[in-house]
Amino acid sequence: MFLLTLSFLSCKKDPSYGPHNLKNGQEVELLVDHRYGAEKDILIKLPENVPAGAYLAGFEQREPGFSYRVRAKFHHDDDPPQDSSSDSFEFLRITSKEQYKGTESFDIQLIVSYVPGGPTIRLNKTGNDYYFIPDKLQLNAANNTVAGQLEEIWQNVKEIRADWKLKPKWKAIKATVTHNPQKFGKAYLVQQIQFTL
Repeated sequence: MFLLTLSFLSCKKDPSYGPHNLKNGQEVELLVDHRYGAEKDILIKLPENVPAGAYLAGFEQREPGFSYRVRAKFHHDDDPPQDSSSDSFEFLRITSKEQYKGTESFDIQLIVSYVPGGPTIRLNKTGNDYYFIPDKLQLNAANNTVAGQLEEIWQNVKEIRADWKLKPKWKAIKATVTHNPQKFGKAYLVQQIQFTL
């Protein structure tokens, strides 16, 4: 009987989770894109080159404009905090870092919705400089039209901060950006802004 129980326990497999059937604590390789905070900033699981299906926590060294291969540990939480995913990856180390050399534009959303709390404008201003929240990345205007639009958005941010009952004037704000070659890794150059009322 003892041997039968022992063989049963040794055959029992650890459960797997998520779209890739990963085990809790399993180490994987991920590709982190150069487009920090963009709509296409999707974490990729390697070597399959498929969306990872969870977020990466603890990668504080990330610089916009660089693609990374990183090692991470998968975590599954059966009872995650409210409004949090049950699956995540914990950053372990960088295995490679490569600077993006292209000039292709991409989009970032300046309004995001949080539950609870509603829509929030992801823009801050210090002195004359605008920042994409979190304040890791500066937004530089490519022309006077964009400069005026950033200031208009900032004025709305100040109104909302003065009266928490107010919501943004727009449903969505999409900024088309490129990496700013003058401040590579520190700033995006905003080519145009589109508002959705």
